[in-house]
Amino acid sequence: MYEEIKEKARAAVLEVLEQAHLKEGDVFVVGCSSSTVCGEGYGKASSMDIAQALFDGIYPELKNRGIILAAQCCEHLNRAIITSETAAERQNREIVNVVPLPKAGGSFATITYHTIDHPVALEHIRADAGMDIGGVLIGMHLKEVAVPLNLKNNTIGQAHITAARTRPKFIGGERAHYNDELK
Repeated sequence: MYEEIKEKARAAVLEVLEQAHLKEGDVFVVGCSSSTVCGEGYGKASSMDIAQALFDGIYPELKNRGIILAAQCCEHLNRAIITSETAAERQNREIVNVVPLPKAGGSFATITYHTIDHPVALEHIRADAGMDIGGVLIGMHLKEVAVPLNLKNNTIGQAHITAARTRPKFIGGERAHYNDELK
């Protein structure tokens, strides 16, 4: 089961990366319910094993490209973010003091906290793209203009995956011209 979940997570994140055109230093948010992956309700079957498989499929692909992981905690920590100190500094975000646990923060956030270099917790981040595994609603952590992505790899176990990238706002009127590379 570990290898299957890891490979599905890897395939999904690669698909998002292909469509989102992220660059080094960009932030990728992951919201994840390990409970929904195994077909249970939110918080009913938190699994460190499932979270580890998901993390092992996602994180190396981000790290190899210099993209920063931001793991969204569950509602018990008000959807706080676990990320690197570097991300907090780049986005000028205030660090908050909390350490996630499987039943208070979520298994994926807990794995992230104990694996990445110099982990910190933030209340908010402005991510460039992201992936929501199990419908935990990552939208509050994306930049303002989110563009939904259609994924072929859109399930892991029993959990549905939704994903989005962001783009700059279009401003101006009918005479305005836009940079096609930013759409």
